[in-house]
Amino acid sequence: MFSWVDMSDLSPEEQWRVEHARMHAKHRGHEAMHAEMVLILIATLVVAQLLLVQWKQRHPRSYNMVTLFQMWVVPLYFTVKLHWWRFLVIWIFFSAVTAFVTFRATRKPLVQTTPRLVYKWFLLIYKISYATGIVGYMAVMFTLFGLNLLFKIKPEDAMDFGISLLFYGLYYGVLERDFAEMCADYMASTIGFYSESGMPTKHLSDSVCAVCGQQIFVDVNEEGIIENTYRLSCNHVFHEFCIRGWCIVGKKQTCPYCKEKVDLKRMFSNPWERPHVMYGQLLDWLRYLVAWQPVIIGLVQGISYILGLE
Repeated sequence: MFSWVDMSDLSPEEQWRVEHARMHAKHRGHEAMHAEMVLILIATLVVAQLLLVQWKQRHPRSYNMVTLFQMWVVPLYFTVKLHWWRFLVIWIFFSAVTAFVTFRATRKPLVQTTPRLVYKWFLLIYKISYATGIVGYMAVMFTLFGLNLLFKIKPEDAMDFGISLLFYGLYYGVLERDFAEMCADYMASTIGFYSESGMPTKHLSDSVCAVCGQQIFVDVNEEGIIENTYRLSCNHVFHEFCIRGWCIVGKKQTCPYCKEKVDLKRMFSNPWERPHVMYGQLLDWLRYLVAWQPVIIGLVQGISYILGLE
């Protein structure tokens, strides 16, 4: 009934209505098939979630590596396919610097300045992603409330701008935290005061920071880092920058030496700093959506295709 309509003479809203009507006409009488597809989707989501949880609990290292690889590569596929060149340029720059930092973090013996280099880079990306996500969220909310009209900006342009910034902030925020966690594990294991499973290979002195392996208190004539220190509830002392990098950037919530749980509320007593912790938790929740959701949707489409469902 719509074959005679000339789409070029219609407005965008009218074109959308015609396409919507065509879709309903095409799928009329397919209610049973649609219900079957929904059941396949729900069953696949449940089974995939159970398998992922078991994999993460039994083999966390391989799960984290595969998840990190997928998060790094999957958006690249859509970027090239959809010709998002701006994202591709930023992705290449981020990947090049992160590859260099990761290379430095995995060398043995570890150079003394490497831990601080690693935490500085990933903390920078963390702050940029946080700011970008906030600006993107505000742009979306301003558009929903119509405030973009005050600046004579079209709603579609303002919404595209906000969503793009929100995507950049969340994606690179998730990616840098996983890379930072991997680097933190490598560096801490190399330094010897931390072991993911088992006892540390070195005894921690009160004058040494277990995160970077450097002296905490430096004499006037000695070469070293002079900065504020922080004592955990377990009485172990660290450079303040190091322990914050360990907890915020490296996603660790235990002491780098004795593995006693860190009281993050006490560490970040300033109320303006606490949103950073909540933002980190949000990024952890989004990891599943970024890394595994495209794979699960692909499985659902594959099952539907095998069963002859459209």
